[in-house]
Amino acid sequence: MITSQPYSITEEKLAAYAKALGHPARIFILNFLSHQCPCFAGDLSERLPIAPSTVSQHLKALKEAGLIQGTITPPTIKYCINRENWAEAKALLQGFFEEKS
Repeated sequence: MITSQPYSITEEKLAAYAKALGHPARIFILNFLSHQCPCFAGDLSERLPIAPSTVSQHLKALKEAGLIQGTITPPTIKYCINRENWAEAKALLQGFFEEKS
């Protein structure tokens, strides 16, 4: 009988970040936000060839993964990169892809 968690916290975090990065629209959004932060959701909708509701779904996935954060000022939301989690994701991905000996 297995009583412990089969995956480490690091493995779970890495998987969550990788899943959030798993769509080209999300990569575009992260690239855009890395150069223009903060940004309104409407600005992203104007630059992507997808419906605003789909942009919102991608923003939600990135926010849930912790890669971006939003500031609500009704009726708009400003988004920017979550620098702390971005650095963590970068370190985890680099560590994963380093050669193991």
